[in-house]
Amino acid sequence: MCGRYAASRGPEDLAGIFQIEKWEPEETLAPDYNVAPTKEVHAILDRPLKDAPDPRPVRQLRKLKWGLVPSWSKTPEGAARMINARSETLHEKPSFRRAFAARRCILPADGYYEWVTGSQERELEVEGKKKRPRKQPYFVSPADGSVFAMAGLYEFWRDKTLPDDHPGAWWVTCSVITTEAESTPLAVAPADGPRSLADIHPRMPLMLTPDRWDAWLDPARTDLDDLRSLLAPPPPGLMRAYPVSTAVSNVRNNGAELLKELEAPEEGTLF
Repeated sequence: MCGRYAASRGPEDLAGIFQIEKWEPEETLAPDYNVAPTKEVHAILDRPLKDAPDPRPVRQLRKLKWGLVPSWSKTPEGAARMINARSETLHEKPSFRRAFAARRCILPADGYYEWVTGSQERELEVEGKKKRPRKQPYFVSPADGSVFAMAGLYEFWRDKTLPDDHPGAWWVTCSVITTEAESTPLAVAPADGPRSLADIHPRMPLMLTPDRWDAWLDPARTDLDDLRSLLAPPPPGLMRAYPVSTAVSNVRNNGAELLKELEAPEEGTLF
């Protein structure tokens, strides 16, 4: 899954990377090193401008809320549980199928955090008592320092309890698409730790390489079988992972220090 990530690039930087044509100052977000569900996040999408005479799609930088609310939902409750969409089944899920066909976006990140799970869990002997250790967080990012372009979906939801002219009448929410984590060796791996992403967690965000950005964002592509070909994982060996402070586990902590690489996992944590 993807439940936390870092996004520090500003609009000017993102505009150059993704060839963005339109963004508004009020859509600007501060660097966030601990992006959590229900927070506002930057998203890149191709969509006609509102009330513009030209119907052509324009590449925009928008501010969305992380946690998708389906358009048919009666309430926004449950958005925090809709932060991820599995690539293998999203084309058939009622919550994601329509967005997959018509409302795809890219969620730019520096990388994402993941905590070791599953077979890596074990108990430690502490003062004669067995105690489950804290899970060690790892930061996963492109080894070359480039942007991590996460494939995403977005949706519009109308709060019918509010009048049309109310600024909160419309919600625009999003979800990160996930895929099976790579079992191939990492491009850069910690000296004493996991050797592949699958060693950390069985799922990971679907990263789109630059050659797929235009096709993914193109709203004219609506055939589900055609779109499913874009869900293929990126080539292996592009990623690095390293341990970071368990401070990231608390969403109130937010700063560049969360990305600092530790020489070894923290005492009392896994690995």
